[in-house]
Amino acid sequence: MRVLVVEDARSLAEVVAEGPRDQGMAVDVAHDGLEAAAKLDVNAYDVVVLDRDLPGIHGDTLCQMITGRESRVMVLMLTASGSPGDRVSGLTLGADDYLAKPFHFPELVLRIRALARRRPAVRSRTLSAAGIDLDPVRRTAGREGRRLDLSVKEFAVLEALLEASPAFLSAEDLLEQVWDEHADPFTNTVTVTVSRLRRKLGDTPVIATTPGVGYRIVDPAVPPG
Repeated sequence: MRVLVVEDARSLAEVVAEGPRDQGMAVDVAHDGLEAAAKLDVNAYDVVVLDRDLPGIHGDTLCQMITGRESRVMVLMLTASGSPGDRVSGLTLGADDYLAKPFHFPELVLRIRALARRRPAVRSRTLSAAGIDLDPVRRTAGREGRRLDLSVKEFAVLEALLEASPAFLSAEDLLEQVWDEHADPFTNTVTVTVSRLRRKLGDTPVIATTPGVGYRIVDPAVPPG
């Protein structure tokens, strides 16, 4: 899952971004409306956490720009005011959810996940393939009844591969979905994470690699066709 945090207070922006990152989300940060608009033109986000009072492009205007796009991105609007009138006006602008400052960070993470599930044509709650079951909400994963003890990034890579299955994801795709815009495209972090994930999944391989193409989930019970 990829999230954009738009908050002009730099210290708060980093604190807001830390919670989703700790849960394995790829999080980018923008500090004004113009920077956010530029990032939205380049990257595909699932959720935008949007401060309302922004320089450059006001949060209200940016919200309308986001919700008017053909590729729907969910918007969680943040504001210093939690009055009913402000909540109504924010939702009227097209925001999908509204959270007043100060807020509890676990609640922020839960709301982000809830919005991602509500996106049009989103996946079902549990992802399943090749004997693997993964619940993005409960943060649990298992294979053939055996619970998997995965790191945050291993879980996120497995989630991305299951979402894409049976299609391939390149290393660049995984960097974009699981890490963030600061990830080094020449690093071997994807290879290392996939290697650790393979070991934890067990002896019968379910992650196939095709050089020059990428990774995908394969079911060992299904003959290649």
